[in-house]
Amino acid sequence: MDAYSHLHQVLLSYHSFSQSSWNAYSDCCSAKTLKKGEILYQLGQVPSKFAFVHKGLMRAYLLDNRGNEYNKNFFSEGRFPGCMTSLLQQTPSLLEVQALEDCELIEIDFISFRRLLETDTDIMKFHINYLEKHWLLEKEQKELNYLRFEAKERYQDFLRLYENIVPRLTQYHIASFLGITPTQLSRIRKEN
Repeated sequence: MDAYSHLHQVLLSYHSFSQSSWNAYSDCCSAKTLKKGEILYQLGQVPSKFAFVHKGLMRAYLLDNRGNEYNKNFFSEGRFPGCMTSLLQQTPSLLEVQALEDCELIEIDFISFRRLLETDTDIMKFHINYLEKHWLLEKEQKELNYLRFEAKERYQDFLRLYENIVPRLTQYHIASFLGITPTQLSRIRKEN
């Protein structure tokens, strides 16, 4: 399946829409490839696009004042990485988005997408469904688990929620996502 067919299939899994809606959406898009380690959206940049992952794995992360990295999210096939707060507010991003594997992407121009979102009810319904699932329900669960559970329980929850990408992640990246050190993660894994 090519990248555009994959994108179309994913969009339809959230809400059905007409061929004209798909044509308008795809007009906002362009194909892009990244090599492992390359940055898609840089820290401090005001982004103009977000992306769709056709193949590969990406992470969104932030840096603290001492240069420590904290993974905020992982994006595998079928997901939409981007610096959404920065896109919405047109401010420099506090996150950086990096390819953890070679990636085939489709970038979506944000201004064109927003115009379409305001005029096309099918695209609007897709977007609402996507946001509810990933930016509200998933995000809230992650935040609650971080507050309610110790590191061991957070790790077990991570294994359950991200089982399809766990083999593709290094211990360093998993630990960073959980807010613990790789040494702490190693101890937790030995206990399991």
